[in-house]
Amino acid sequence: MKPALGALLLTCMTTSALADVNSVGFQSSTLLDPHNERPLEMVVWYPSTTTVAPQLIGDDVVFVGASAVRNAPPSAGEHPLVVLSHGFRGNWNNQNWLASALAHKGYIVAAVNHPGTTTHDRSPKAAAQLWQRPIDLHRAIEAVTTQPEKFGVVAKRQIAAVGHSLGGWTAMEIAGARFDPAQFARDCKLHPQLSSCTNYQTINPESTPALKAGLAGDLRDQRVTAVVSLDLGLSRGMTDESLAALPVPVLVIAAGAPSVELPAQLESANLATRLPQASSRYVEISDASHFSFLPICKPGAVALLEEDIPGDGIICGDGDNARPREVIQQQVTSLISEFLTQSANNKVDL
Repeated sequence: MKPALGALLLTCMTTSALADVNSVGFQSSTLLDPHNERPLEMVVWYPSTTTVAPQLIGDDVVFVGASAVRNAPPSAGEHPLVVLSHGFRGNWNNQNWLASALAHKGYIVAAVNHPGTTTHDRSPKAAAQLWQRPIDLHRAIEAVTTQPEKFGVVAKRQIAAVGHSLGGWTAMEIAGARFDPAQFARDCKLHPQLSSCTNYQTINPESTPALKAGLAGDLRDQRVTAVVSLDLGLSRGMTDESLAALPVPVLVIAAGAPSVELPAQLESANLATRLPQASSRYVEISDASHFSFLPICKPGAVALLEEDIPGDGIICGDGDNARPREVIQQQVTSLISEFLTQSANNKVDL
């Protein structure tokens, strides 16, 4: 733990603690843009006082779902907001465990499916608009903050972005990190084995000058006051200058299990060394894999995944001699909750 963050941990946990709530509401909707060119599937978990029995959300033959009450009324009072960004070819359900846990702690949590890079929408045209991903989160923030009657009132200056894998890149970008396509291209010649390089080629976000310019642009949303990245990718394309000057605190969580395609040393750890030491924290979880941040797999899930697409069973695997995924995720939730509380209690206008 870095000294400045350690001091914050000791002093900030009493003034802005969130009370645990018993009931969590859940709503899904589609966000339309003025031209209807990029409709977004958005879901929101939020504290509620309902006494209606919950049901499992996102439960399927592979993954365990999370309990919530559909269309429940929101709780009174103000609540911090977290926006979630999934990884490449993932979806809003990938971090349902985190969304549910944070909602039970008093947070409003919104997640979207990013067009082109989500499970059921792999449109090459939409995927190439990689710069739209941070804007997707901007739209989610706008939708939640302007509808308090549906989701609850969002507390002032308490909006965090959390992302896994490519979602981690998305969260960093909306916080003020800047991406340099030329820098990333040079780095991929040195490290062609990285999944961030191969996925980037698949997405092809530099196919036109306009796409390349959008990718290198300033995508910051000044309402975002904290960021958490979960084993992120593409960080090596972020400029040193923008990371050194990042205006919000950052928690970087890495999967410590050995990986050729997404090693912590070349992605999350490298990112952490380029962030301001006083406002960032790096945690490497030794028994977590890149897929430990996905929901808990059901018995028999590996066989089903392998039958569908050979090799996909890997998403149910954690590190060698790993604790149960549920325990790893409890650790991640605690780290994030503590970090967000620190950030809220130590607001600094940067």
